[in-house]
Formats: sequence, structure tokens, C-alpha cells
Amino acid sequence: MKKSFDVAIIGGGINGSSIAYQLAKRGRKVIILEKNQLACEASSAAAGMLAAQAELEKDGPLFQLALKSQAMFSSLSYELLEYTGIDIEFINKGMLKIAETEEIAVEVKKQVEFQKNWDPSIQWLDDSEIREMEPSLSPIVAGGMYLPNDGHVQPKKLSQAFAKAALCFGAEIHEKTEVLSFLYDKDKVKGVKTTRGVIHCDQVVVATGAWASQLMKETALNINVFPVKGECFSVRTEAPIINTTLFSDKRCYIVPKRNGEIYIGATMVENTFDKNVTPGGIATLLERALHLVPKIKNLSWERVWCGIRPQTGDGNPYIGEHPEWKGLFIAAGHFRNGILLSPITGKLVADLMEGRLADDSLLTSFRIDRHKEMTY
Repeated sequence: MKKSFDVAIIGGGINGSSIAYQLAKRGRKVIILEKNQLACEASSAAAGMLAAQAELEKDGPLFQLALKSQAMFSSLSYELLEYTGIDIEFINKGMLKIAETEEIAVEVKKQVEFQKNWDPSIQWLDDSEIREMEPSLSPIVAGGMYLPNDGHVQPKKLSQAFAKAALCFGAEIHEKTEVLSFLYDKDKVKGVKTTRGVIHCDQVVVATGAWASQLMKETALNINVFPVKGECFSVRTEAPIINTTLFSDKRCYIVPKRNGEIYIGATMVENTFDKNVTPGGIATLLERALHLVPKIKNLSWERVWCGIRPQTGDGNPYIGEHPEWKGLFIAAGHFRNGILLSPITGKLVADLMEGRLADDSLLTSFRIDRHKEMTY
């Protein structure tokens, strides 16, 4: 293994690979170190929704970051296809945020008015209008918010495309390589110690998702990243029964993929790394899905799976440089928005590492030391 690089990125998920792509494209010598396989955790378990305005209901730094990232996907899909030949299956047929009752409809209508500040094409659809768009919806649906610019991608393909594009620009990727500790001298990181030897570098990025807080303990900084388990299942259809992504306030989403598979998720179980799929979790999802789209009961069962999402105490990801260890950066804690935020995370972290970020005000709310608790 080559021993010296400009940057070592710990974690081969979607954000680690996005950062690697941005840096390698700029001529930096980059290595991705992944203890298992690329995109083997949350990045491959996600449904791939780009739900900036369905998922986030109020203005703030995370919302603005999500809007900026969402706007990057159209050009990014062509860019990655050109470099790698991988189609990330960017589908922009819109999303419906479902109101299942008249009471919920009142709240969703308020969201429509708020979201129109950012996208005037967003509209409220009443019960007849929404069924005209999606005839398979249950009669119980009272209406919904139509978001024409919320789409979805195939998350595993996006992760693979970022990684392959990084390789095209000279990056190296080492799977089955676990980082054990940092190399540190005075006030600066100097590299990492791995199960395959020592890597020397001037900068390190921790992009290990729900596992980030474990590695950062060595630096005497306690960051609040914790795991949230999400179970999912999918069915398959020969002829489409829905065209738009459906998002329910009862935490059920239904995402129709290009290959005929329909993803349905996701449960939320906090503070566990257990990746077993439970009958209870799938039963809950199935009940919610059938409540929205009864025709699902006649489709072919495809598969079940789960992923471990990285959540933070305040709901905002950590993106920035360690306050004490110069050259050590982190990008973790993206929770349900890791796929959506991956393009902007890659660009912002690369800009920050190269000193190109003229205005870092957007990152203030994501600083690593925003809840500073050093244990020296």
C-alpha cells in the first residue's frame, strides 16, 4: 500500500466518496479507507429520496443546505455518467406529501404556503385532484402537497459513481481496512494507523456515519452522533401503480423505482446498531403502506433490509474542522438526508479543506464544536 497521501478519508459511504471525488478532481492525492465495503451501511440502505421540502418543514441552515444540494443533482447525474458510465437513476417526477385526514390537511396546507416561498410551483391538491394524479391512492386520503421538484436516485449507484469518479482522478480506495487511531503531533494531524499499516497525510476526514463519535473520542471531543435503525421492504410490479413518491406524516414513504421495484420504509429505532429486520417493524410499514395504496397487497414481495442512520442531538450534521486538531475534519450525522446532502457536503468540505470557502456562514450551525465538550 502506498504510504503517503494529501488526504485520508475514513469511511467509504456516500459522503466520504463525494468528498473524495471533489478533492481528487482538484488534483489532491486521496485515499478512502473503508473497514468493510464501499456503501455497505446507510448509503445502500436508503430509499434515495431527495425530499428537501417534504422532509424539512421550517426554514433554517439545514433547509437551505438541502435546497442547494437538491439543485445540484440534475447536472451531477450527467457529470457522473460521463466520467463513470454509471446512471444514478435521477428521477424527477415529483413527490406527494399525503394528508390522511382533514386535520392533517390543515397543517399540510400551511406547509404549502411556506414552501411556495422557495418554489412557486408547489401546490395543494384536494382529494379529487390527488387521485386524478395517483388513482391508486386510498379513498381515505384527504389531499396532499405536490412538490414537482422533489425526486429520487438509486443511492448505491450514486455512492459507486462518486467513488469511481474519484478513482478516475487518481484516488485510491482500500476496503477491508479499518482505521485504529490517528497520528498526531503538537496541534496537527499527521496521518492514521490502520489494520494494514500507517498512512501519512496532512489532512484526514472522518465520514463514518453513525460510528463517527466512537473514532472522535480519541481527539477528546465528544460529538453527539447516535444510531437510528431503519427497516424497509420492497415489492415489485410489472405495470406501475404509482408514479410519484408518496411521503406520509405517519413516517411512511413509498418510492417507485425505474426497475419496477417499490421501496417502502422506514421504521425508526434509536440507539441500536442491531441490523436484524423484525416482523413487527415490517408489519407496521406494511399496514401503513396498504392504508395509503391498497393495491400493494397484490404485488410480488421482493426483499427486506435495514440500515443504521447517523442522527445528532440537535438534528444537524457535523461538517467542519476539529477545533483543536488542525487538519482533522468531519462530515457525519446527516440522518435521513445523507443522500440528499451528499453533493453539497462533498463540495463544502473540499472547499473548506483547501481554504476556498469565502463565506463559511452556511456551516456555522454544523460546526463540530457547537456543543463543545472537551475531555482533556
